[in-house]
Amino acid sequence: MRKCSLLFVLVVLTAAGCAPKVTRMEPDKVVDFSGGWNDTDARLVAQEMIKDCLAGPWVNEFTQKSGRPPVVIIGAVKNRTFEHIDPGVFITDMEQVLTNSGKVIFVASKDDREEVRAERSDQQAGNTAFPTISPKGLETGADFMVQGSVHSIKDALRGRYAVFYQVTLELVDLKTNQKRWIGQKEIKKVVERPAVKF
Repeated sequence: MRKCSLLFVLVVLTAAGCAPKVTRMEPDKVVDFSGGWNDTDARLVAQEMIKDCLAGPWVNEFTQKSGRPPVVIIGAVKNRTFEHIDPGVFITDMEQVLTNSGKVIFVASKDDREEVRAERSDQQAGNTAFPTISPKGLETGADFMVQGSVHSIKDALRGRYAVFYQVTLELVDLKTNQKRWIGQKEIKKVVERPAVKF
C-alpha cells in the first residue's frame, strides 16, 4: 500500500514537472525559435503587399474608367518552399485591409463560393420563407484575380544556415489576362545553432 502511494506521488510530481509554461504576449511581438517561416514573416509580407498594391495605378485607373471599385478574387497562392507555409495567413490580412479601405471589393474564392451556393440551393428547396430566400444568378463577377507563390532557398554549413524567402503576388485582369500589378517581398534570415558540448 505504501509503495502504491509513493508511486502515485512520484507520477503526480513528474506530471506537474512536465506541465508547459505559457506566456501571453502581444501578437506583433517578434518571436523566432526555429528560424523557419513564422507569423512575423507573414505579417511583413502582408504589410508590404498592401502598401504596394494600393500604391499601384491599377486601382485608380479602373475606378475612374468604370465608376466603381475593382472586384478581386483570390486564386491559388502556391507554397513552393521546403517547409509548411499557409499563404492564407497573409492573404486574409490583405483582404481585410484592402476591403476596409473601400478601394477594392473581394468576392468569395472558389472553395468559399461552393459553400455559399450550397446554402442558396438549400434555401430554395422549400424550407425557407419566400421573402428571405437569396435568388440565384446575382453573384458579382470578379474583374481581377490574385495569384502567386512562395519560394525559398536554404544554404547550410556546420550549424549555421541562411534561408531566403520570396513571396510574389500577381494581379491578373480576367478579361485580358494582363498582369496589372506584381508585388514581391523578400525575407532573409541567418540562423546559428549553438555547438553541443559534452
